[in-house]
Amino acid sequence: MKAALLPDRGVVKVAGDDARKFLNGLLTTDIANVTPQRATFAALLTPQGKIMVDMIVAEAPAEDGGGFFLDCPRALGKTLVDRLNFYKLRAKVIAEDLSEVLGVLAVWDGAGETEYGLCYADPRLPALGSRCMLPPHLAAEAAADLGAALVEASEYEAHRITVGVPRGGLDFNYNDAFPHEADMDQLNGIDFEKGCYVGQEVVSRVEHRGIARKRVVPVAFEDFAAENGVSVKAGDMEIGVMGSSVRGSGRGLAMLRLDRVADALAGGKPLMSGGMSLRVVKPAWAGFEWPGEAKAAE
Repeated sequence: MKAALLPDRGVVKVAGDDARKFLNGLLTTDIANVTPQRATFAALLTPQGKIMVDMIVAEAPAEDGGGFFLDCPRALGKTLVDRLNFYKLRAKVIAEDLSEVLGVLAVWDGAGETEYGLCYADPRLPALGSRCMLPPHLAAEAAADLGAALVEASEYEAHRITVGVPRGGLDFNYNDAFPHEADMDQLNGIDFEKGCYVGQEVVSRVEHRGIARKRVVPVAFEDFAAENGVSVKAGDMEIGVMGSSVRGSGRGLAMLRLDRVADALAGGKPLMSGGMSLRVVKPAWAGFEWPGEAKAAE
């Protein structure tokens, strides 16, 4: 088992009598289903339906004071608090950025229990393991209590990329990507049955019309990949951009126009980025139509 403190992650706390109802009216998943034993993956969207901040929402047990703790990008902690306060109006909630005192420890390749911090299974994929919110100086003690080796965050990044899970700011841009483009619909980040939330109409339209043409998908390459942000092309046609990659592993992620990938495959045109050849690799969790695969019978 491995554990790594993730320096890019922060923690925002939302508490108060109206906290659950308040968050449920804003986020993409049903906060009514969140319990101290069950976290959820969610996002706060712009009114245009684009991802402003994505997060994992965990609930603290009542005996520990209760409240919801949002595992979010540390750089966006203040933005998230400001936006929550913008929507608060008369709701009885308090939102505060605790990123100076709390961090996030990722644990994978095994299971264990610890009393250190607030721990929860990663709701996106079982392969991602679990996470714990705790004061960063307790990371080594928590890892030892779990029976995990404390490793560098780069090892978790390599694991994340290998299983094909996007990371905001690297594989998609905040305030620019729709949830489907960041695979949130595949990773338990959208509840299509819940009531209204900010940006819901756009997300529902994309889902019901099947018009998510761009997605972050895994890619494989020989030797090394082009840098993040370098164009991916098929011949002279640009079909997307490279995202994050693992040096020496031959695996990475890229935001691609899947219809153009399908056309390139049909035409025998190689996918190239920075002079390097790429191929798309279907992840086990992908439930959408994959380029090059025959459509299912109607």
